[in-house]
Amino acid sequence: MVAAALPVAYRVQPAEVTRIPAGTNTRNYKVTALDGRLWFAKVYRDRRSVDRERAAVELAEFTRAGGVAVPALRRTREGDLVEVRGPVPMSLWSYLPDTETAEGGLTGKRWAAVGEAVGLLHRRLGDHPAARPVLGPGAGVCDLPGNQARFERVVTAYGSKPGLDGFEQWAARAARERLAVFGRLAKVLAALPELTVQVLHGDLASPNVLLRGEEVAGIVDFQPPNPRYTAWEIARIGCDPRSLLLGWDAWLSGLARLLAAYRDARPDAREQDLLATPVVGCIAMLASTYPLAEPLDAPEEMTASLETYARARHEAALTLLEKLDEAQEALRDSLR
Repeated sequence: MVAAALPVAYRVQPAEVTRIPAGTNTRNYKVTALDGRLWFAKVYRDRRSVDRERAAVELAEFTRAGGVAVPALRRTREGDLVEVRGPVPMSLWSYLPDTETAEGGLTGKRWAAVGEAVGLLHRRLGDHPAARPVLGPGAGVCDLPGNQARFERVVTAYGSKPGLDGFEQWAARAARERLAVFGRLAKVLAALPELTVQVLHGDLASPNVLLRGEEVAGIVDFQPPNPRYTAWEIARIGCDPRSLLLGWDAWLSGLARLLAAYRDARPDAREQDLLATPVVGCIAMLASTYPLAEPLDAPEEMTASLETYARARHEAALTLLEKLDEAQEALRDSLR
């Protein structure tokens, strides 16, 4: 259906269309056109979400227009951002060859490259007309009572489920461990100062940062414009568990370089937001039931790689909680 839609909707004559085994809410394809150009086709699973997807595409275009590394969108024949008239709803983007995601963890010069890219991203999004940057209470970065209730549900559900497999047994234990630290998280959260809230990318996780060598080639998969805490979004990539588990000292020095590069790219960045990054990242990981609850809520989504990620996230988050004071002191010194 993708091959049939491309000539009609985009005037692109495909020579080859190959499924890319990635994406949760979309089906993704690499398109090689007869003229040799490469495209990335994103097919949406639900037509009812098209308005939301269009808003996300608009945000990506706005960001690219500000000089941020975002792939170029190809509009339809009618000039639409998203194709909705054909057999499948989709959008079409320039394909970025010879890239890899940041999922393996950040190392070396990639730390500063990602920091610069995120700083430029946030500087541009700070000008988005949907919402200007404002200060919000730091405690608003996480709904701890709501998350605690979700963990209690998970623990109860695992306790009443017969015949737990190996991962489920581990997930049940991990959920109980998380519940036990909510008191500490509440104290850490209450101590946060006011933090910056603005329009952000919305899902700046490692799969959505494309690297070519030691440079950022592109930032992809934007969400619709929605104000959030900048410290939360920086933490999504800066406190990725796979980077943290490459070694504490290497991670801490790398995060310091990321934050310094972010500040260079966005000179109006507030020090309080940067210093809050490890705290917000720690709370976000520990207070989230994902992916511990996936065997209960979406067993069809469970894969070996997701199980590995769950264990890594749990270990990294607990390590960070024990060393939060050290992390903040080191970052405070590096940002002076």
